[in-house]
Amino acid sequence: MPESTRKIEFDGSQDARLAAALELPSGKPRAFALFAHCFSCTKDIKAAREIARALRAEGFAVLRFDFTGLGASEGDFANTNFSSNVEDLLKAADFLRREFEAPSVVIGHSLGGAAAIVAATRIPETKGVAVIAAPAESAHVARHIEEKREEIEKNGYATVSLAGRPFTIKKQFLDDLDRDRVLAAAAALKKPMLVLHSPLDEIVGVENATKIFLAAKHPKSFVSLDRADHLLRDPRDARYAGAVIAAWASRYLPGVASDADESDRLEMRRADGLDGGEAVLIAERRYATAASAGGHKFVVDADEEDGGDGLGPNPTRLVEAALAACSAITLRMYAERKGWELETLKVTVKRAEGEGAHLARTLEKTVAAEGPELDEEKRARLLEIADRCPVNRMLADGVKIVSRLA
Repeated sequence: MPESTRKIEFDGSQDARLAAALELPSGKPRAFALFAHCFSCTKDIKAAREIARALRAEGFAVLRFDFTGLGASEGDFANTNFSSNVEDLLKAADFLRREFEAPSVVIGHSLGGAAAIVAATRIPETKGVAVIAAPAESAHVARHIEEKREEIEKNGYATVSLAGRPFTIKKQFLDDLDRDRVLAAAAALKKPMLVLHSPLDEIVGVENATKIFLAAKHPKSFVSLDRADHLLRDPRDARYAGAVIAAWASRYLPGVASDADESDRLEMRRADGLDGGEAVLIAERRYATAASAGGHKFVVDADEEDGGDGLGPNPTRLVEAALAACSAITLRMYAERKGWELETLKVTVKRAEGEGAHLARTLEKTVAAEGPELDEEKRARLLEIADRCPVNRMLADGVKIVSRLA
């Protein structure tokens, strides 16, 4: 059976029929995922569609739907609020449970991410929750309608322009937002959580990701969507997010046999042990690979100018990052032993000017360290210690590589 998008409907929390799209992979789905779109968006926003189909390519079935009063769904948006969004998600989970299989993965974007966290506490089959650009409190959305707050409080409602479209917001909407539940739910969830956020997000600042991450219990992971905007308008950012979620979720799902040919899609899996690295080509991508290092999953890809999709760092940049990270960790350990306070520490590694992208012989490392006790002598010592980290020594001393066929 080929991949497909099936249009369906189900009853929402306010007895309105909700429009949905169910992305079905070829063969038996590895698992079902439930996706919640951003505030005042729809299931067909580019980010939602690209993320769902990236997951579909990895063998996941994904249900994305329009919340009550939005998109093709019935109902009055003016009568909705954060709580009704949570209830709509639970209705969607009920539909999947009844007609197919309960969702193992709950995913949410922006305010949909906040709703996903709260809803997941009431979906017992949930194996993991992934949130993208999510606010740490539902009341965050009130900032976008602040100029109308006085009118809403006085008249009980007001027409607000959101993303260039008029919406009626009632006082009950604001009152419901004041019931802060997101961080409490994140702490109570006790399920694996993946937090994806862009440091450039101007709508929901990256500090929200920090709050959610700190509230969540282990196992938890954070992935930076480096150059992305809040809505993930660039399809490459959305596809990258989808690929990362698929790789991460696979770690927490039981093995599921698939009818699909393994050469047609990637079966993401955790490495057998915590030693070494692994890379497997991702289906429907030219060069992108699902890589793992010590059991941690991430995406590595060729740059676009080399024919890749740019879904992750290229291998040589990954080597540079490994050297930078190893140096930083080694410096932190050394400073702690010496009792030196490091207020800031940044290590940058890049190829020397004129070095080829894949045949670099010289790497330039820059260490920027600040602290109340760091004089020039101590800073010079830190630079010396940075060159003693394991990766530095591995690269500088040379490594013998023995290759064989499996």
